[in-house]
This record gives sequence, structure tokens and C-alpha cells, in this order.
Amino acid sequence: MRRLLLSALGAFPAGLRAAPTGLNGHAVRGGRPAAAPDDGLSGTGGTAPAPDRHRPSPGRGRGDTVRAWTELFRVSALFSVPGDALAGAAAVGRSPGRGTALAIGASLCLYEAGMALNDWADREEDAVDRPHRPIPSGRISPYAALGAAGALTAAGLALAARAGRPALAVATGLAATVWAYDLHLKHTKAGPAAMAAARSLDLLLGATATATATSTVYAGTGPGPRATRPMRLGAVPSTGPDNVARAVGPARSLLAALPAALVLGAHTYGVTAVSRHEAQGGSTAVPLAVLATTTALAAAVLATHQRQRPGEPATPGLATTAPGSSYRPDHPQHPAPPAMPDFSAPPPGTYRPHHHPQHPAPPAMPDLGAPQPGTYRPSHHPHRPTAPALTPLLLTAFTGAYLRTAGPPLLHAALNPSPPLTQRAVGGGIRAMIPLQAALAARAGAPGSGLAVMALVPLARSLARKVSPT
Repeated sequence: MRRLLLSALGAFPAGLRAAPTGLNGHAVRGGRPAAAPDDGLSGTGGTAPAPDRHRPSPGRGRGDTVRAWTELFRVSALFSVPGDALAGAAAVGRSPGRGTALAIGASLCLYEAGMALNDWADREEDAVDRPHRPIPSGRISPYAALGAAGALTAAGLALAARAGRPALAVATGLAATVWAYDLHLKHTKAGPAAMAAARSLDLLLGATATATATSTVYAGTGPGPRATRPMRLGAVPSTGPDNVARAVGPARSLLAALPAALVLGAHTYGVTAVSRHEAQGGSTAVPLAVLATTTALAAAVLATHQRQRPGEPATPGLATTAPGSSYRPDHPQHPAPPAMPDFSAPPPGTYRPHHHPQHPAPPAMPDLGAPQPGTYRPSHHPHRPTAPALTPLLLTAFTGAYLRTAGPPLLHAALNPSPPLTQRAVGGGIRAMIPLQAALAARAGAPGSGLAVMALVPLARSLARKVSPT
């Protein structure tokens, strides 16, 4: 009995040494737990996923599901969207209103639709380059991502329709550009141009929706006095109460907002060109070229901030509706057209010998420096607002923030074109859109809108630490 007990006790340590396990379920060798497969991130800075990383199992919890959707939608980049509509409203001289809010909602929906569609279209490519993305990792199914893209596109178009037919037309073009880019144009040479067109259309959507809603308020409904809304300096007025006249406002708004849209589109073109190398890296010329473009855009914004705003005459004496007249039919302070001068009466100061029998004094010389009746005088109207004195300072600060956000990451990517630094340059370019939008709003005479846009910068920066914008 003792011999059997001793033999059993002697066999137990041998078995323990043969197959022990640690707390994580992996084999223990040499008295220490064997290293588990690396579940972290490989590469410089921890931005490239390890090839043998475990894929998270779908449906592990509500928190994991929410995080998967936030990664799919790249919610940290969402703060670069509202500034498009605000800059568009400022470009046409309008204060933000109901149309601007509808444009922001439509832009957010179409932007997120493009994010979901982008990951659905790149699911096979991401399975190799980015297996940690929500679709390749199995956290979100491809059908769910595609369905979300379709639903968000429909919601964006519905919101744009509430802002009017012109806004719906611009939103339809924007949605078509987004889908064409994600499904085909992304991998062609036309990819950066398509993305730039989408961002420009987003700004034009804000301008059109704001002008359309304001024109509707000006037109009024039914008999009686028309409802009026204050117009900011440089506003583009509508020309009458009928539908044809109201349609002129949005058409002119597109032309007025086109310069700002081109500036934003040029920046987007550069960011998209850099993003085409973020998975493999290796491009030095592209970040350098985009850095030069960024500097040129900042200089252009600063150089043109003192030009006349849309709807304002280029030279004194010229008006927006007719030469020699400042009459604007929709302005609350101009209820009636100016009186036509009596051409049959002699001009003021004319010597008339039969007018007074005594001729006590010689005729007064006319004041050649005084404006003629009906002449446009910018400083004459007592209710016309003026740009705040701090606008040039705010414009300089916003433009400096734009250069500070986009410039250094591009320089680092040019010096070391590795995937992590290239991805950081792309993220910096996305966040730099916010101060650029603020600068465009301030240049158009809306420093309040610029400050509202800049208030999104801390939110975007803090959220970018949790969810990557690329």
C-alpha cells in the first residue's frame, strides 16, 4: 500500500511538469507562462495592425457594437462637416437660419453614408491592409454597412428637399459624386478630383439652402405686407414675389459662393492625394506638393479678405440692380423705388435771371463732390451693418491655425513617408478643414460663424484620440 502511494505521488509532479497552463490558458514553459499571441498593434506608433491579430467576435456586447459603428463612421471627422454650410451661408451674405440647419443635417447624413459605403467597397482590400476595421474583423456585416449607407443617403436627400428644390438638386449631385467615388472613381486618377468636387458641392449646398429659405421668407405668402428678414452686408437679394424671380437668388448664390467652394475643394484634393499612400507610404513628392498648395491657399485667403463682398458694387456709383440706383425691392428699408429726377426742371444752382427781380447774389456753384440723386453711397444707409473691427485679426488667427494644423504633419510625411506619418498627415488635413472654413466665413464678413466653427476644434481633437479619422 505504501509502495503504491509513493509511486502515485512520484507520478504527479511529472504530469504537472508535462502540461501545466497559465491563467490565460497558454502553455507554461520553464516555469513561466509562454508568451501569448500579440494582440496589440504593430508598426511605428502602433498604427498598423498585426497580421496575426485576433479578430473580435461579432456581438460580444453593446459597447463593442457602438464602438464598431463609431469606427465605421469615423465620427472624429464628422466635425469637419458643419463648417461647409456656415461658410456657404457667409459667402452669400446671409445669416445662418433654417435653411442652413437643414443643409448641415443633409451634409452630415451624406458624409456618413460615404464613410459606410467606403468601408463596404474596400472590405476585401481592408482584409489584407486593415484587418482591424469593423467589416473585416466581423464586428459589422457588409450588408449592414451597405444598408446604413443607403438609409443615410435617403435621409440626407429628404432634409435637402425640405430646404427647397435648388438645395435638393445640389444635394443630389453631391450624393451621386459620393457614390461614384466610393464605388469606382476612388481607384482611378479622377479620385482626388471627385472628392474635391464633393466637398465643394457641400459648401454650395449650404449657400443654396440658406439663400432659398431666405428668399421664401422674403417672398411671403398671401396678401398683406411681406415678412422680412435682416440681410447681412453683401447679401444677394431676390428680385420679386413670383417663383421665377425667387429662383434667381439661389442661382446667384452659387456664383457668389463659388470662390470659397474652390478654395475648400483645392484643400480636399490635396488631402485625398496624400491619403492614396497612407496604407503603404513611400511618397515624398505628394506631401511636399500638398504643403505648397496649403501655403498658397492660406496666402490667397489673407490676400482677398478686403475685396468687395458678393452683391456689393465694385466701384461707387454702381448698384446691384441697375446702374445709378441703390434700390433693392426686398430690403425692409427700401419700401419704394427712389423718385425719378425731374428732367424738365433746371439743375440745382442754375442761374435764372427771371426768377428773382433783384438778383441779390450770384448763383451758387454746384458741389461736384456731392453724389447725384440715386447714386449708391455705401456709408449713407443708417441701418447698414459694418464688419467688426476684429475681423482682420480673427481672419489672421484662423488662417494661422489652418497652417499650424495641416503644415507640420505634411512636412513630417515628406521627410519620412512611412504609413504612420502619412496617416497622421491625412488626419491633420481633415482637421485643418475646420479653421479653413472659419477663415472663409470671416473673410466673407461673418466672424461669428467663424468662431462657431472654431469651437468644434477641441471636440474633434479630443475625439480623434479615441477614434481615428482615417
